Amino acid sequence: MAFLDPSQTRPASLWRGIAVVLGGALLITIGAKVQIPFWPVPMTLHTLAVFLLAAALGPRLGFAAMATYLAVGALGLPVFSNAPERGIGLAYLVGPTGGYLAGYLLSTLIVGWLSRNRGWIGQALAMLAGLAIVYAVGLLWLTAFVPLPGLIAAGFTPFILGDLLKVALASGLNTAINCLKGRTQ
Repeated sequence: MAFLDPSQTRPASLWRGIAVVLGGALLITIGAKVQIPFWPVPMTLHTLAVFLLAAALGPRLGFAAMATYLAVGALGLPVFSNAPERGIGLAYLVGPTGGYLAGYLLSTLIVGWLSRNRGWIGQALAMLAGLAIVYAVGLLWLTAFVPLPGLIAAGFTPFILGDLLKVALASGLNTAINCLKGRTQ
């Protein structure tokens, strides 16, 4: 992206990049706040928003959008799921879901990089790799709050089905968007 290369930075591209990152952080916030009745737990669209943005924007802008979302949340704005009910700011970030949020940040780099110039299946595989990172970091962090015997039941099993559906939806949406962009250019 040209706005990240100082030798090619023009004010218009800089402002466009900032607008894209802020819009991405807003989309992640909306995804975190939307709750859909699902079994066995309600589902948010957080994973959908993060992975869709990472694939659509690439690793740099996707990472910047997620980092902005986390920074705004760390400052105390109630952008996270179930905030302010479950806390805000740094208190939320160091709570049980903090590892998943860190995993999302790392996953934007992987998803953004692996999904470049890929079709639906390639993007879905990139998002599955990102999801593996989210769960690995999230479950590792969750061990500080949940005993090992109940870890998978608390931090993986209730969410994996919904996350797999969101991966399929995000990769399909991004592929459709890319097809439409190709037709209009």
